[in-house]
Amino acid sequence: MERLGRKGTLMPGSNGLTRTLLTLMAFLLLGGVAVAQRLAVSANNADDSEFGPVMRAYLGYLNNEQDVVDDRASRREITAAYYRRNSNRIRALRQTAVRLARQSGNDYVLELEAVTLGEFGTLFETPPKIGSFRVNEILANRFRFLGAVRSGEVFYVFARLDPYEQAEVMRGAGTNSGALSRGPGQTGRDGPSVGEAGTRRRRAVPK
Repeated sequence: MERLGRKGTLMPGSNGLTRTLLTLMAFLLLGGVAVAQRLAVSANNADDSEFGPVMRAYLGYLNNEQDVVDDRASRREITAAYYRRNSNRIRALRQTAVRLARQSGNDYVLELEAVTLGEFGTLFETPPKIGSFRVNEILANRFRFLGAVRSGEVFYVFARLDPYEQAEVMRGAGTNSGALSRGPGQTGRDGPSVGEAGTRRRRAVPK
């Protein structure tokens, strides 16, 4: 609805003006978040030189994924909540990959998955309960739990076992159930760090 101003000119109705202001505020907020994310990525890129070609390729892949999310945000194809969730996920994956590479000193990349508590159903047919598993434990014969990372929200990071590793786990399930929850050489709850035990080291590039 429109109304006349003091000089007889048409002025937009209050509802239309409110919607316009809210749209503008949302656009500016999303743009500000995108700029902050790109600055963080640029700062991280300065440290990539310490890694080998496989690790740098993975970090480059994550940077490209962030570029895609930024582009979709700039085109207003995604919501601010979707943008934050996926940007935080990318950052959690990067933090985990960097930590593991520095701990091991090897140029290799695990196939990582980072999910929130509400996304467990994307990995597991029957999602496990938080507190029922510990770091380095293998779940569903397919994933090794690497720990939780707080990146805006809490992400639970898993390494997907390759077919060779899955076969080893399934062979060991019938004779030694303890092998399912401990990496090689780990004899109890206080075993080696995540980067030292568990998933077989392999050279891999991101999909």
